[in-house]
Amino acid sequence: MNFEVDICIVGAGVCGLAIARQLSQLLPGTSIALIEQADSVGQGTSSRNSEVIHAGLYYAPDSLKARFCIAGRDLLYEYCRQYQVPVRQIGKLIVAQSGEEEALNRIAENARASGVVNLQSLNASQIASREPLVRADAGLWSPSTGIIDSHEFMGSLLGQAQANGLMLALATRLGDVRPRDSGKGLELELISNWHRVSAETSQVSCRLMVNCAGLGALAIAERLHQSGFASNQALPSIKWVKGNYFTYQGRSPFSHLIYPVPDPTGNGLGIHATLDMAGSCRFGPDVEQLAPYINSEERLDLSVNASRRELFAEQIRRYFPALDESRLVPDYAGIRTRITGSGFQDFQLVEQKTEDCAAIHLLGIESPGLTASLALAKHLAERVSQLELFN
Repeated sequence: MNFEVDICIVGAGVCGLAIARQLSQLLPGTSIALIEQADSVGQGTSSRNSEVIHAGLYYAPDSLKARFCIAGRDLLYEYCRQYQVPVRQIGKLIVAQSGEEEALNRIAENARASGVVNLQSLNASQIASREPLVRADAGLWSPSTGIIDSHEFMGSLLGQAQANGLMLALATRLGDVRPRDSGKGLELELISNWHRVSAETSQVSCRLMVNCAGLGALAIAERLHQSGFASNQALPSIKWVKGNYFTYQGRSPFSHLIYPVPDPTGNGLGIHATLDMAGSCRFGPDVEQLAPYINSEERLDLSVNASRRELFAEQIRRYFPALDESRLVPDYAGIRTRITGSGFQDFQLVEQKTEDCAAIHLLGIESPGLTASLALAKHLAERVSQLELFN
């Protein structure tokens, strides 16, 4: 079966859904198809994270991560209030032990440079008054940090986009993508029910492809690049990093999110304590490096190995000495797509275009991707307007 649409979005995670909603509002006369290889939306990285609304403390000032996080944070709280998506602005404590005070100061300075002005410095007694079971010598209080029900949020985005005419194709994988022989548009090979014996292949043509495929995004960009479609910048190198979570059974010991100072190697924010909308506590993620041969989604093992409990306990006891290790139960794991290189690595939006068609690839969209999603979608919609493909 062959058909044409104006826009094809690949990947129905939180960014793909936010972009689908934004473009369907911006371009009501266009036809938009959203392609997702899973049997339902938001089953990848978008549902395997901490569900935290970040304040924008850690990212390089004026980077895409910082700009989209701070703008996206405010848009997300507003969206949740308007559309009754469960959200709680419970705040978080970043806690430092003796000798880590300078790292805490750097976080505060970086946050101010990015425009976050409501952080509060706390001493040990002030920390204890907020969280009696937390041990720390100094801390920062971030009142803008919160938690969200990511599944309700993604369902709301989908509902609005579909009300605007979005076409959703589930259990559909992108097999190939290339410029049309005429040069006017892109041709996508779609494999429906790809994980079943009765798979069907069809061809869809579009003038704009937005690649939000998460773990598979770089491979799609490389495939199109190899077909001769020029890009505005070199494609990055990306590695996959696994993050594991453990639930803390029973009543939560905390009322707020508790974060240590980030890993000094830059690998992550440290094993932190988060709460879900029901008030249950979980710890994570850690940083588990994957073997080089794990380079496809079919080879991923998303189970959490119980043997990692001891590592978790060691890290958590630094700020929560009363931890009962027996209450740590393996929960779930997620995969981050991390752009490699020295120093801070930003989100990358890579364009490939001609006069008549374009592809935009979202690469390295790890944390704070959930928080940034609405701001990122707004930015991308503005860029699509500048391309003037649908005038």
